[in-house]
Amino acid sequence: MAIRLQHTTDKNLPDYLKIMDILCLVHREMLEGDIEQPISVRDHTKSRKKEAESEKSALLKTVETLPEVSSYSSTSITVTMSFLSGPSSSTIQEQRDRWERKRTRTAKELVKTEQQYCQQLELVTTYFVEILKAKGTLRQDIRENIFSSIKAIHSINQSLLVHLENGYFGRGFDQFCPHLQHYNTYVDNIYNASKVLGIQLKKNKTFRRFKKLQEARPEFNNQRLEELLQLPVLRIDQYKHFLQDLAANTCPDTPEFEQLSRAVTAVCEVSQRIENNTRRHENHLQLCRVQKLLKGRSTKVLAAGRWYIREGWLKVVPPKGKEAKPKMFFLFSDMLLQAKRCSQLHPSNGDKFTGQHMYPLQDCTVEKVFGHTKSRGGLLSLNFPKAKVLLMSSNQEDLNDWYQSLSSAVRKLQSKQTVVYQRDNPVHSAAAAADALSSSDSNAGRKRNLEAHKPPVEWESSAPKRMKQSTAPEQSSAEESTSSCVIL
Repeated sequence: MAIRLQHTTDKNLPDYLKIMDILCLVHREMLEGDIEQPISVRDHTKSRKKEAESEKSALLKTVETLPEVSSYSSTSITVTMSFLSGPSSSTIQEQRDRWERKRTRTAKELVKTEQQYCQQLELVTTYFVEILKAKGTLRQDIRENIFSSIKAIHSINQSLLVHLENGYFGRGFDQFCPHLQHYNTYVDNIYNASKVLGIQLKKNKTFRRFKKLQEARPEFNNQRLEELLQLPVLRIDQYKHFLQDLAANTCPDTPEFEQLSRAVTAVCEVSQRIENNTRRHENHLQLCRVQKLLKGRSTKVLAAGRWYIREGWLKVVPPKGKEAKPKMFFLFSDMLLQAKRCSQLHPSNGDKFTGQHMYPLQDCTVEKVFGHTKSRGGLLSLNFPKAKVLLMSSNQEDLNDWYQSLSSAVRKLQSKQTVVYQRDNPVHSAAAAADALSSSDSNAGRKRNLEAHKPPVEWESSAPKRMKQSTAPEQSSAEESTSSCVIL
């Protein structure tokens, strides 16, 4: 570390000399341990004490031998205190040892949990899949809906366990990842499996008794079949964390690091697939819940590609100055549904709603009329092609949430629109088709004149060819006119 002290007058020099003395003292105290030191300095405290003392004494001798202060009025004095820069070999070795300890701890945990996981998969395949297949308690399609590809998953995980127990983590996962499609099949079917299992437990008394007897075995350790069927889904998330820890504590120059990195990417894709399936399932449950809240079947909420966003009470401001009435609004990714509560005196629909209006968000614009400041509530203006709605709320935070949700939904929906434009002018395309047709007719006429001297048999055989030639330009022109579109 270098400190450069610049002075321009004779009066400032004593102050600079005091500062230099203080800096030397601080340096010595750091080496002695009174002040917290960097790691690279602490390791060499003893070897640097003598150097610090010699630097200070040399500095003081230099200051004492200065002839006159005035002769140094326009010069500069540089004090250099050298610290050891960069980690030493012992520090690097300590870091490597820490990496190795973390890697060893992660590897042991991975092998231990993999052994337990394979044992649990074996319980399902042995005591449920194989026995149910042999006894015929469930039909084949029902068995496949419940257990899906769990037998194939058990097979590939047994091969993985052999590599892990031998310490070949990179090689094991490198051979394991190409078979992850079995996990993809399983996680895509997990919600359907739970549904089919629940139906069979409710309707099939024989299967219900069989399941209870199998779960009572000591090997199951009080684990239910529903819990065991969720293990492959949970194991993917565990693989992701284990592989990330192993890759982080593996030397990047080794081939195993590349294998682990590829495995992290492949497992993360399956993990993302699980998260997407979970979101779709939760969205489906929300749509079903809203559909059950609505009276009758005239209002259809369940639709492909529709996402539930939020719901809540807002007051609708009438255009003629009447009293604002509260309405229930359900916001989806493509529409806004306005509903009113049914009469509470109704025997069966007292807790339901009646759909009043469905506003498509395709061409909607959202504006905040009031509520820009931290006031009490505000007013939103929704402009649709055939209607204009004013929504009011007395809760400022709730109004801001509605404004952001509506604006985001409209923006996302409008960004997905595609506009189709026709490249060519229809008049020019029709003229081109007419020119092509006339040229084909003239060519056909010339061929008829040439073929008039041929025998009748050959002329009759050439008649269908003339028909094809005359119709070919029409087909080509039609193809040209239909293919001249650009999707923007």
